[in-house]
Amino acid sequence: MAHISPLPKRLLEARTRKDISQKELGIRLGMEPGSASGRMNHYEKGRHTPNFPTLKRIAIELGVPVSFFYCDDDISAELMCLIEGMPKDAKKVLLDQVKGCS
Repeated sequence: MAHISPLPKRLLEARTRKDISQKELGIRLGMEPGSASGRMNHYEKGRHTPNFPTLKRIAIELGVPVSFFYCDDDISAELMCLIEGMPKDAKKVLLDQVKGCS
């Protein structure tokens, strides 16, 4: 059974949350204006997958961690975003708490 990547869904979700068009996002990433919308559409449809440096730039532009794009479920995706925004010392405390639960 083939596993479908969550990346297209997460990319669409993050972009629409920021309320920017595919073309605008592509242009912000340095794509040519004439092809920006089409390239982003291919990523969101799963026809093509951005390489890691491009995905990192997308994540920065959309304000989400790269790991967000690979979360299979909505709860994990939301957690990734919340954790990313935490200070490092708070992340360490959370990690210790989670380890204590297992």
